[in-house]
Amino acid sequence: MKDLFGKAILDYQTNSSPENIITSTSISDEDEMEVAYLFRSFDEMPTLEQKALQLAKGRTLEVGCGAGSHGLYLQSERNIDVYSIDISKNAIEACTLRGLKNTQVIDVLNIENEKYDTILLLMNGTGIFETLDRTTVYLQKLKSLLQPSGQILIDSSDIIYIFDEDEDGGKWIPSDNYYGELTFTLQYKNETEIPFPWLYLDFNTLQNAAIANGLQCQLVLEGDHFDYLAQLTLL
Repeated sequence: MKDLFGKAILDYQTNSSPENIITSTSISDEDEMEVAYLFRSFDEMPTLEQKALQLAKGRTLEVGCGAGSHGLYLQSERNIDVYSIDISKNAIEACTLRGLKNTQVIDVLNIENEKYDTILLLMNGTGIFETLDRTTVYLQKLKSLLQPSGQILIDSSDIIYIFDEDEDGGKWIPSDNYYGELTFTLQYKNETEIPFPWLYLDFNTLQNAAIANGLQCQLVLEGDHFDYLAQLTLL
């Protein structure tokens, strides 16, 4: 990976002429995102993210922290012991510059001998699962990192709305794989990242996967556009 997403974050943090990030997926055209959005304050965050941050408690792991806005709120405003991780070296450098105390460049699958009261996966947290088949690998890992009374707070969207309807109201969905499995492409400053898999899970599918892996799954809050926040706990 070229770490272009992280480069955009670090450019913004260091005032190094940041540009918009251009994204596209296997089922959608190009879209632009301002890097400034990743540096939003609590008041600027969607309701689902605000709710997750309000529910966080105890020793907290934030997976895929990006620019670190969630972790900074927990650290500064709620005095929570938060550990922010990302696979992006550039993003973690930006988080450190912003004042996050506990940061690390690491894949969550590689964390060993640690336990947390809260694990946060936000901004389509199911994305890192990559594919539906890989969901079990990640849920088992997250489960192993939980304290007995711990919680996983994760958000995603049911992207069924993207697909066309037939005359009977049914959806034209490719049958090759689960419809939430996408391939994501990202461009920044005339460079293109290596395409990577990204997973959107509808709530029922997440709930079924959680139960199959020994986790309870509760719907906490629904957003305005087919998105939701879920809480997973040990059975």
